[in-house]
Amino acid sequence: MKIFLSLIAAAIATPLLAQTVTAPVIPPDIPHSKTVMDALIAAGPVMIFLFALSVFFVMLVIVYLMTIRRGAVVSSGFMATADALLRKRDYLGLLAVSNRHGEAIARVVQKMLDFTTKNPDADFGHVREIAETEGTRVAASLNNRVIYLADIGMIAPLLGLLGTVLGIIRSFGALGADLGTARYVLLSKGISEALVNTCAGLAIGIPAMIFYAFFRGKTQKLISELESATTHVLALLSLQYERRAERTPVLIEDEL
Repeated sequence: MKIFLSLIAAAIATPLLAQTVTAPVIPPDIPHSKTVMDALIAAGPVMIFLFALSVFFVMLVIVYLMTIRRGAVVSSGFMATADALLRKRDYLGLLAVSNRHGEAIARVVQKMLDFTTKNPDADFGHVREIAETEGTRVAASLNNRVIYLADIGMIAPLLGLLGTVLGIIRSFGALGADLGTARYVLLSKGISEALVNTCAGLAIGIPAMIFYAFFRGKTQKLISELESATTHVLALLSLQYERRAERTPVLIEDEL
């Protein structure tokens, strides 16, 4: 009987003990973690240069999206006007139209016609040299503009690496100092600074190289279209020079 009563008492006490053990414990107040902006600000002076580089990168992308396009290099409207005026041999009219347009092909045509009008006795070979020189200059200008993105893609990771090295130096300095438990706080702060700088440098450099590849391909396509348009203008001019050369012997025979 005593054994039976002890078993009943143990069965009643077990749930009470379980409730006591599993009672929720209220944790102490946990400090709020830092935001991303706080981490960037605390990452050291290198972040100032990385931030300036990121602003410059965004500005370049916006400018290139507006300027590196087909309408800024070769426009169908200008080509139609140039074709009509060249067939009429209205060089002065086409020269005036070229001065009003800002496309790259307009600058090439303007250089050609300016040379042609000032040197009416020049042969077609000289006109072709003028066109090729100006076209090469415009193509080099387009390529040089895009290279700025490649420069940013190389400089940003290097700046991030500099910030990483400074953070590691600060971490080892904290390990060597006799500061007790404070050394671990300084150690973690230095490592955090190093990793944030590395991440920021890569976050700028990788998109810069991606946009560089995109705009480089677009630039090469536009340069090909510029060469095609220049060849078309030169072909029309060559026809005019051939007709002039055919009429010149006839005029000389009539005078004789």
